[in-house]
Amino acid sequence: MGLQEFLKSKPLYYDKIDLSRMPRAYDEVKDRLKLGRVIHLVGTNGKGSTGRMLAKMLTSRGRVGHYTSPHILRFNERIWIDGSDALDELLEEAHKKLQKWLRPETSRSLSYFEYTTLLALVAFEGLEYVVLEAGLGGEYDATAVVPKALSVATPIGLDHQAFLGHTIESIAATKLRSVTNGLILAPQPYEESLRVAETLAAERGWPLYRVPDALRERTRHEAKKVATVAGWPPFLLQNLLTAATAYEVLNDEAAPVQKAVSFDLPGRFQKIAPNVILDVGHNPLGAQAVADALADQKRVVVYNALSDKDVETVLKILKPIVKRVEIIKIEGSRVMEPNDLEAILRKLQIPFCAFDEVRRSDDYLVFGSFWVAEAFLRRMKRA
Repeated sequence: MGLQEFLKSKPLYYDKIDLSRMPRAYDEVKDRLKLGRVIHLVGTNGKGSTGRMLAKMLTSRGRVGHYTSPHILRFNERIWIDGSDALDELLEEAHKKLQKWLRPETSRSLSYFEYTTLLALVAFEGLEYVVLEAGLGGEYDATAVVPKALSVATPIGLDHQAFLGHTIESIAATKLRSVTNGLILAPQPYEESLRVAETLAAERGWPLYRVPDALRERTRHEAKKVATVAGWPPFLLQNLLTAATAYEVLNDEAAPVQKAVSFDLPGRFQKIAPNVILDVGHNPLGAQAVADALADQKRVVVYNALSDKDVETVLKILKPIVKRVEIIKIEGSRVMEPNDLEAILRKLQIPFCAFDEVRRSDDYLVFGSFWVAEAFLRRMKRA
């Protein structure tokens, strides 16, 4: 069975996760894997762009793989090697290897994300560096089984509370208990995350590097100059400073921040047309970052959401930059009921209608999730 057919047989979501399944599967393949230095990314927002910036900079030192999720249009977006998404042929070859290495019952039992994590590790064999992005949480995430040279924590906020806990402390602890050999800690929106990091560092004896304190002064100035020329919003500059700190801790040399300017990851405050910005933020932390970046503008917001998201808080944060919301249809069992979304928009007194097409007379922000990004891009492609 080919890779895509095999993945279609696996559910994307589980109500309950078997936390022993991925460690058992990794034990079956670990002796065959030959991986370089692994950098593990955890956090609520900014993992993808921070990871890709770091991966781009690390290409100056050797061959690099970056594992990110989810994808928007093609599965290959999840597995990036030396500047390009992995080719179908490479992924099929990795799939065949994995099918031989895993016991059949193990292969069948793994979730979609667990299997694709192992698939990425096989595809990354022989590379000098692997930038590995956690999917959900940290301590029990599928990516946490791999020995790490360094961990990076991007901003931590409230998201996936059903799995991670309902307080910043519990969410931060779940993410940061995955750290084993040192942590790069990005500036945090909540003081609780810093306290958790400091406590764990003291208890477990690993070094804690705070951004931007641990960064060379010259690199800091160069990063700000690079971000200004590129026209980046403040949160992308912050992600660059975090990635540069990780590079310098790993290699004890100035980070080549210029290499990160062309980070090629779709949906991260991406200008896909002169009047359209696409951002896959979907939680209050992501909404605040985008609202701050567009504070002087009014935009038509193309939006929809999954039922487990804090939609009212997200829309309340975005309201100052909203001209109107245009609801785009997305498919899936977890999508919020249209009546519920419309009720929230009425409560917040935000004008809304159904999304039809992009008009040249308006500026747009496409926001909500990877699901929204995919639906929008496919609509634009057909148009």
